Amino acid sequence: MELKNGLRSYLEYLSDVRGVSRTTEKSYLGDINDFLAFLEERGVRHAMEMKPHHLTAYLSKMRTEGRSNATISRRIAAIRSFCKHLVLQRAIDYDPALQLEAPKADKKTPRTISAAKLDKLLEQPDVGQSMGLRDRAMLELLYATGLRVSELVALNVADVRLDMGFLLCLGAGGRERMVPIGSGGRTWAAKYIQGARPELLNPGSNEEALFLNHLGTRLSRQGFWKILRKYAGQIGMEITPHSIRHSFAWHLLENGADVRAVQEMLGHAGSASVQQYLPAIKPKLMEVYERNHPRARADN
Repeated sequence: MELKNGLRSYLEYLSDVRGVSRTTEKSYLGDINDFLAFLEERGVRHAMEMKPHHLTAYLSKMRTEGRSNATISRRIAAIRSFCKHLVLQRAIDYDPALQLEAPKADKKTPRTISAAKLDKLLEQPDVGQSMGLRDRAMLELLYATGLRVSELVALNVADVRLDMGFLLCLGAGGRERMVPIGSGGRTWAAKYIQGARPELLNPGSNEEALFLNHLGTRLSRQGFWKILRKYAGQIGMEITPHSIRHSFAWHLLENGADVRAVQEMLGHAGSASVQQYLPAIKPKLMEVYERNHPRARADN
């Protein structure tokens, strides 16, 4: 089978069997066409002529051209899927892409939001209304603690120790951790628990959830996402719960917080996850070093 015919068959499979969108189909077509053009330059036009070393050479070419890891990984995924289809169509006897390894994804510095913009976000809910007071308390606690959304909506009233200024959170792997909530988080959580929550709670209900929806039951992750999207839109920004979590860690580290303490508050089991915050940590480390180490001064 000619590779061009194999591509037509593959595109029909994507459309008719997998039901992919036109956009996805177009993306696969572009990636595989680039690969087939590379093969044709080397005289490879039939499926049976395609060998593993051709795929390795194509991978090397992309790296030489400076393609990003994300682009390379996407193209390799498309090629793997295409080769698998050719095997199923018996156009080739074996899959030449089996040993082809995609590069690790590029590590990006987490997107953070300035404290001023987060303050503006926190001011959006109408705290004169029960729902608005609930929303303010949720946003305050999210920024004050760096919780994941799943952890935030899973909180029960008993988990928030206002008198002691911390909350108990059940995180990944069932690990419980204690997180400070700060004065702002404590103030708005208290106002919500004492004022708005009883109004949202159904009469006679024994619901334990801290944050309730309009039905008086536990607010869902999807419900929180909609709430955050609304307030972020009001200030013309795209803000995700994850960006607030990153900002929580970033702002602490920028102001000299201990790395291990931040790691504990985030609920990270290992130190590798904190490495992404090194740009925030380094300036402080240099400042501390130059101020305190006897051999750091220029006159030595």
